[in-house]
This record gives sequence, C-alpha cells and structure tokens, in this order.
Amino acid sequence: MARQNASDHEEYYDDDEIEFVSKSQMKREMDALQDLGEQLIALGKDQLKKLDLPEALVTAIAEAKRLTANGAIRRQKQYIGKLMRSIDPEPIQAYLAALRGDNDQQTAWLHMLERTRDELVASDAAVAKLINDHPDLDIQALRTMVRNARTEKAAGKPPKHFRSLFQLLKELFPAPSLLPAKATDDEDDDDDEDDDE
Repeated sequence: MARQNASDHEEYYDDDEIEFVSKSQMKREMDALQDLGEQLIALGKDQLKKLDLPEALVTAIAEAKRLTANGAIRRQKQYIGKLMRSIDPEPIQAYLAALRGDNDQQTAWLHMLERTRDELVASDAAVAKLINDHPDLDIQALRTMVRNARTEKAAGKPPKHFRSLFQLLKELFPAPSLLPAKATDDEDDDDDEDDDE
C-alpha cells in the first residue's frame, strides 16, 4: 500500500480557509443563541412580527409560551436555540437593544423630542417655528397644550400636559426604525464599483 505525502493533501486543505473553534467556544455561542431565543419568548406578537422570523421559529416561540412544565419549557428553549443557529442573530440583537433603550439612534431621537418639548414650553418662538415647519398641525391644540404645560410647571403640578406635548411630538417626528437598515442592491453595486477602482 502506497503512503501518501502531506503535499498530496495540500490541494484540498488551505490553512487560511480552516477556522478552528474549540468545543468551549461552540458551547458559548450555542448558549448565547439560546439566551437570545429566551428573550424572543418574552416579546409580544406584534414585536415578533416586526422581526420577520422564519415560520418554524415563530411556531416554536408560540409553543414555548404555551408550555407550563419546567422540563418541557427547558427542552423547548433548547429547540429554539437550535433553530436560532440557522438565522443571522444581529438584527434580532439590534432590535432587542433598541427595545431596552440601548440603541444610540433611539436614544438620540428621545433626547431630541425632550429638547423640542422644553423649547416649546420655554419660548413662543419655538412654538411659531414648529407651526411653520408643520402647517397641518392643529395650532389651537398645540398652543393650549403649551399654555397648560407652562401653567403646570409654574404651579408645581403633575406634568399631565407636559407629557401630552411629548406624545404629540412623537407623532410629528416618527421614531427611527428599530431594525438595522438592510443594504440595498444599489449600495452593493456601488461597493463593487469601488473595489474595481
């Protein structure tokens, strides 16, 4: 029987293409996916719909919510973790971070709303600017809200109208998407052109 040289196998195996992962690392990754799956179980139906998850995963999550026996719940969570291996976890992690308030865009948006509300309460010029920027706005309702918020603040009353003003601003300035933006085909084409140059 002829002995094969190591050079005979070089054409099949390239050291740059092989990525060695320890069993411990694989276990940590699987545990992280299972933890992510557990966070999905805690979400409501409407929140899950926004994620556009595979049907099998949505069904498994619904089943986990229905179960009551500890052993069955544990097995279902392991199954969800197994299903999570076949999907990209990054959009889910970004969405969950945004729900927790860890998203920079979401935080910046909320700060912008708070600043705008404070400016409206402090200055008539800010009210006039908002009315000018949003001509379809109910001007009388806005002015009443601002006047009542100023009165509440001066009297040290609970900020009912102050909060109403914030809700109005949330409607005027929609929240940034909780899901990360997907690259469009045009952007991919532009990247390819840049590589060619």
